[in-house]
Amino acid sequence: MNATDHPLVAAYLDSVARETAELPADRRAELLADLREHIEVSEAQDDAGIRAVLAELGEPRTVAASALAEEGPQTPATAPAPAAAPAPTGPLAGRQAARLVAALPALGGLTVLAQPVLGALVLAIGLALLWMSPLWTTRHKRIGTATAVAVPVVLLLGGLMLAGGRIGPLELLLIGVFLVAVPAVGAAVLLRALRD
Repeated sequence: MNATDHPLVAAYLDSVARETAELPADRRAELLADLREHIEVSEAQDDAGIRAVLAELGEPRTVAASALAEEGPQTPATAPAPAAAPAPTGPLAGRQAARLVAALPALGGLTVLAQPVLGALVLAIGLALLWMSPLWTTRHKRIGTATAVAVPVVLLLGGLMLAGGRIGPLELLLIGVFLVAVPAVGAAVLLRALRD
């Protein structure tokens, strides 16, 4: 019987093949062929001789580790990095323009308090620019929109409650705080998203 036909050799080579599954197929086949050749050249015939040759070669895991080290790690850390997303371009992609776009919806919402027509115009322009900007995700754009639109909605509801006589000084104070705080929070969320 040829040494490479021995069951111990077959088990050894199977184990090396399993341990080197990460190697490219041609490199693994080359490694296994080299091991077979080394075993065959040894001309070992009996179990003791085969065991001695396999011990000389080393544990399958050690052989595999050496082969993998020679090949280089095939991990995501050394794999070619995916192409980075292109940086946003256009007139609304600059940081200065982005700060203005982040503030406009909030300013528009607050301006509605003093000048409803002008405030509505600034709010509409600010929201349009926000949604056209490539710098924010849809989630951030929704937050910016909700916080800016909250001012006119609360004003409308407050006006209806005031006309119905169902609003007192505490409610007016809470509405005032809400009208200033919510747009400020929306602008802060948008500005913080620019830094992330």
